[in-house]
Amino acid sequence: MIWFLAALVLLIVVVLGVAIHDLVQTRHAILRNYPVVGHFRHVLESAGPKLRQYIVAGNDEERPFSRDQRRWVHTAAGQENSYFGFGTDTDQTVPGFELIRQSAFPHAAPIDDNATLVCAKVLGGFRERPGAFRPESLVNISAMSFGSLSGAAVQALNKGSALAGCLHNTGEGGIADHHAHGGELIFQFGTGYFGCRDQHGNFSMDHLHATLAKAPVRAIEVKLSQGAKPGLGGMLPAKKVTPEIASTRGIEVGRDCASPASHSAFSDVDSLIDFVELIAAETGLPVGIKSAVGQTSFWTDLARRMDQRGEGPDFICIDGGEGGTGAAPLSFSDHVALPFRSAFTTVYAIFAERGVHQRVVWVGSGKLGFGVEALVAVALGVDMISVGREAMMAIGCIQAQECHTGHCPTGVATHSKWFTRGLDPTDKSHRLANYVVSLRGEMLKLAHACGVAHPAQVPDDAIDLVVEGDETAPLYERVGYDHNWARLSPAQHAALEQVLTATDVH
Repeated sequence: MIWFLAALVLLIVVVLGVAIHDLVQTRHAILRNYPVVGHFRHVLESAGPKLRQYIVAGNDEERPFSRDQRRWVHTAAGQENSYFGFGTDTDQTVPGFELIRQSAFPHAAPIDDNATLVCAKVLGGFRERPGAFRPESLVNISAMSFGSLSGAAVQALNKGSALAGCLHNTGEGGIADHHAHGGELIFQFGTGYFGCRDQHGNFSMDHLHATLAKAPVRAIEVKLSQGAKPGLGGMLPAKKVTPEIASTRGIEVGRDCASPASHSAFSDVDSLIDFVELIAAETGLPVGIKSAVGQTSFWTDLARRMDQRGEGPDFICIDGGEGGTGAAPLSFSDHVALPFRSAFTTVYAIFAERGVHQRVVWVGSGKLGFGVEALVAVALGVDMISVGREAMMAIGCIQAQECHTGHCPTGVATHSKWFTRGLDPTDKSHRLANYVVSLRGEMLKLAHACGVAHPAQVPDDAIDLVVEGDETAPLYERVGYDHNWARLSPAQHAALEQVLTATDVH
């Protein structure tokens, strides 16, 4: 009884203390007007997204990924039943909705449980780079750096990439020990030149060679901008620059690390092409660029000069302005850069009009990690799909949207030892591989339904977009493409057919 009374008195004292504090403080009007009770507003506000996610929202209402999409990724990653019953609950009359026109005579080849799906083009093949190769997987892991993701998450992605036979993009944070678990890499660097910078923060070829020597890098990607915050530099605050991250990035421990908004190694289209060719000549590897899409003058100039010079990037990754894992100001996430479909079709059309689109391997990134979205992207000209947030969901992400806070509850996008201890890289690597294989399988099923063996062979008239209500129109017509813009040259098409026949790819 005495303990109860003591606890009650303590509770009353605490409540009175909070009430007095609320009445005296001047920063929050709600708390001054509603002392103590006003704090419940903050509790409910923070709980709101979680309540909507699990209780309130419908299957297709949430953004950036709906409950149905998350469920498909999670069940595919766990090798569970990923089918949906009792018909669609999706509104098929929304303008822009994709509809696949299946063939009366589907492709009959079976699809095995470890579905493989090669890229339709040879990366670096047009310019005959010494390290040119045909990627074994059309689906690969998008750029997410060690720093934005935990070491355990990077390990899971790399191990899973090895299991699935796909490429793992390092992101712009350098190559860490966490990348050394069997997965082949695309080494990306941005304006901070992490992994290839000198002590002053400038690009260093010697440091690039040193980085490449310690990992199985198959290609190099120069990041111009990303969909999360295009045109904006970045800042890694001093408290996040741990010894491990500092060593990986080639920066000082415990000091703010700024990534400028633009590159210092080049300043216009011709110097960009020169830079790409220099790296390709020094390393022998295919070299590409990644960018969100804003003003089109850059792309017009790039296509023109690549045509005139016969030089330039071996691959171009177009990142949609939908965002991604990168933390960014709301105005940038919502309004800066074109969303993927508008972005890609704008750039592809510029290159196709000059007849140089077949010289480039096109990579698409921006919520494309689902069967139909990926197939439509390939129909628009994409040669390889990069999956980012979908890969995160495969290794445990629940779309808590805490990526920018350091409090990711699943240990994916945080460096908190408490949260990352729950992420087992070995277990999650199998989930990542299962997801990649399932996505390739979905793409193959859709291609086979259209009567062809590979998504790159899907005919132009196989995909419609809803215009309004029951009215539909061909995808090519809606995006303004010319039917004469063949995605593959005759030689590329013949080579793909030979690969599919020789390897019996299903």
